Amino acid sequence: MSANRYEIRFSGAGGQGLILAGIIMGEAAAIFDGKQAVQSQSYGPEARGGASKSEVVISDEPIDFPKATTVDALLALTQEACDKYSRDLKEGGVLLVDSDLVKKLPNGKFSVVGFPIINTAKNEIGRAIVANIVALGAMVALTGAVTKESAEKAVLSRVPEAFVDLNRKAFLAGYEKALEAKSL
Repeated sequence: MSANRYEIRFSGAGGQGLILAGIIMGEAAAIFDGKQAVQSQSYGPEARGGASKSEVVISDEPIDFPKATTVDALLALTQEACDKYSRDLKEGGVLLVDSDLVKKLPNGKFSVVGFPIINTAKNEIGRAIVANIVALGAMVALTGAVTKESAEKAVLSRVPEAFVDLNRKAFLAGYEKALEAKSL
């Protein structure tokens, strides 16, 4: 494993847009930051509602193994996802949780950052459907795996013109809230 390999896992329930969040993170790295990136995904047989995950591996060198093995940063939008996917979060890593939905935190030597991600999307942005973009903004702020500018460009290149402002607002809200929560 190369020292510059960075593994990110977005997890939650099927239908929350976490696969898209992973794809966007990978595109930010590969297209806009000029790094190597690979994205993979898996979800339970329920598709909507069951635990799902999207993983992104980012490196400056060719990626020899496309799956996350020791996760540097984990997003958990649900308790089930946190329970299921946090076991390979590495020491010194970052766990980002939706503080309204994840009440039981796993034990480990990693930092935990939490804020109400879905409620931020619903109440501050006005649409719960952009919770994945709020979460993506937060992950960019907490990891530094891609630049803020590249991630924002990647988000906006993926959304219809009518939703550019909504998604920009969601991304920036997540970015700012993560930095605030981290400094608590």
